Amino acid sequence: MKQMTEQHMINAFGGESMANMRYRHFAVQAEKEGYTNVARLFQAIADAEYIHAGDHYRALKHLDGGFVAGSMGAFGQGDTKKNLGLAIAGESFEIEEMYPVYIEAAKFQGELNAVRSFEWSYATEIQHLAMYQKAKAAVDKGTDVELGAVQVCSVCGYTLEGEAPDNCPVCQAKKNKFSEYS
Repeated sequence: MKQMTEQHMINAFGGESMANMRYRHFAVQAEKEGYTNVARLFQAIADAEYIHAGDHYRALKHLDGGFVAGSMGAFGQGDTKKNLGLAIAGESFEIEEMYPVYIEAAKFQGELNAVRSFEWSYATEIQHLAMYQKAKAAVDKGTDVELGAVQVCSVCGYTLEGEAPDNCPVCQAKKNKFSEYS
């Protein structure tokens, strides 16, 4: 793997790993505040971020040694309203800045495995952002978000509300590859 794409992959692994842990902590806080559905959403998306991190990690199996990840992780846990704002900022950064640049660099360098990994994550982050925005709108009004079953594809991390599709729209995995959070 070429050096620039490799560093982007390391950074993406770091960012997704930190998002996984951050969202797990945010889920605990939401539960404490009585936002059961927001907590469930944070947990589902935390698991999706774990899947993204794993995909990036497997693409780096050739590495042997210590490397530094510049992951752009947000810090400063607070109440659920603040945590949703941090989640929205993180997802927005990935959609607007990080993944578009990483995808184009990987394409330019002919790193097709990296392109796939980045594109799968990018498509999923768009869903995460929309779900967090919906949750924040509810919490801003002092209510829990109305939320049906949340589905997460165990192959690519694609996340949606409602029934699992017959095939994942991102990676084409079958319906049985989805985990439900209800």
